[in-house]
Amino acid sequence: MDETRPTGETVGDSENQYDQRQQQIVDMGSTTITTARGTIHTLTIVGQIEGHQLLPSTAKTTKYEHVMPLLAAIEESDEVDGLLVLLNTVGGDIEAGLGIAELIASMSKPTVSLVLGGGHSIGVPLAVSAKRSFIAPSAAMTIHPVRLNGLVIAVSQTFTYFERIQERIIQFVTRNSAVKREDFTKLMLQTGELAADVGSVIYGEEAVHLGIIDQLGGLREGLDWLYRKMNETRG
Repeated sequence: MDETRPTGETVGDSENQYDQRQQQIVDMGSTTITTARGTIHTLTIVGQIEGHQLLPSTAKTTKYEHVMPLLAAIEESDEVDGLLVLLNTVGGDIEAGLGIAELIASMSKPTVSLVLGGGHSIGVPLAVSAKRSFIAPSAAMTIHPVRLNGLVIAVSQTFTYFERIQERIIQFVTRNSAVKREDFTKLMLQTGELAADVGSVIYGEEAVHLGIIDQLGGLREGLDWLYRKMNETRG
């Protein structure tokens, strides 16, 4: 006879659930944890955001074709109350990153983002996409103009295309954070700070001061805010 726990679960059931959570972490970089305060799905966005082209197998990547349906499932699930997004990314595919950011921004459930290590390049829109954003004091964010790899045809249409992509990023960030458009554009076009590029690197406290990130903090602060909003939503 299986030993039972106060919740009515058997040891075997508990072990199966643990194994499933561990496999979910391995496969998707995410996990769902249920406590007395509610159910939170934790999603990690790390390495490079992989788009329409496969990156080398040696690169740490977040695949948009995995994240997008997962976000849709979280939004539709009656069992998940909130979403915690842990960010440590160097950036990556612009449209894939923006697509993920738009999905997070459009979710009705309470969402929190936490920048750990770095939220660089297209990681900036991802960081501001949640309803409340946090950044660790030691974390960094690189803000720079749009750039593409590979062959670029130097004609006016190409530069117009670059400008339109850049405008989409600026609009998203300013719409989903408190940063002023002129301040964000100035950071993006800063010269003399990066050795081989145009742009800026900012750190935790500065990101909050500029209004890009809502609050300086870590896991505890993020979870406290998320649980509080989940409780208000239930009501």
